[in-house]
Amino acid sequence: MPSLLIILLILMINSLTYPGADEGIRFILKPDFSKLTRAGILEAMGHAFFSLSLGMGAMLTYGSYLDKETNISSSSLQIVILNTFYALMAGLMIFPIVFTYHVDPQVGPGLFFITLPEVFARMPAGQIVAISFFVLVAFAAITSAISLLEVVVSFFIDELNWSRKKADFIMGAVIFILGIPSALSWSTLKGFTIFVNRDFFDSLDFLATNYMLPIGGFFIAIFAGWILTRGEKEAEIKRIEDTFHFYDIWHFLVKYITPLAVLIILLQKTGILKF
Repeated sequence: MPSLLIILLILMINSLTYPGADEGIRFILKPDFSKLTRAGILEAMGHAFFSLSLGMGAMLTYGSYLDKETNISSSSLQIVILNTFYALMAGLMIFPIVFTYHVDPQVGPGLFFITLPEVFARMPAGQIVAISFFVLVAFAAITSAISLLEVVVSFFIDELNWSRKKADFIMGAVIFILGIPSALSWSTLKGFTIFVNRDFFDSLDFLATNYMLPIGGFFIAIFAGWILTRGEKEAEIKRIEDTFHFYDIWHFLVKYITPLAVLIILLQKTGILKF
């Protein structure tokens, strides 16, 4: 991870030297609240689920491996801060290049795999920048894939008593095969759509981000807020020392506000609520 940070810093500094840097920085950091809609806020909340790996079991699984001396509240805060920090650095790396070469920033996931390679091809030393960039993306994808695979693997180890090697190979192979159509969305399966105007890759991204993750998050919030007792939660959070001074506020948010907010996201995504 430190090496990824170094690569990202180098690419970000390089990007900030491009003519489109000022426009790219404004695009990221200068909000236009006149364009902010309730639907946009809900979209951002859905993205937060995906970015923080919420609702998919990754945090629960990794959390189960923490030792008894880990401060849960401070660890959670560090995760959010580092996630936001890396996201801002990535934006400062990408969007100055995008605006320098007049690329539409609304391209979406295809920006990484279709548009940016063309941009790199027109850049001075573009081959070096492209290799560095996609090495960074590959490592980020691998680390994310490991965390998501661990959710499935740990389930089969704990519930079916599979060995780790067996669970790794079988579930890794299954997930690899299921991922092939997404990898082919820009070649063999180009033009094949599932949802309206969405290829296989974008369809799965849309389904996971807007439906599956909020549903998972909703039931996790219900479990944490209504199934676990207040004493069980307080004992875990305050196990190290009584440093979490906002427990009552957190408990109220998890029990009442979080389930309601996630439910609103789901109702909006399904079209039941209109914004």
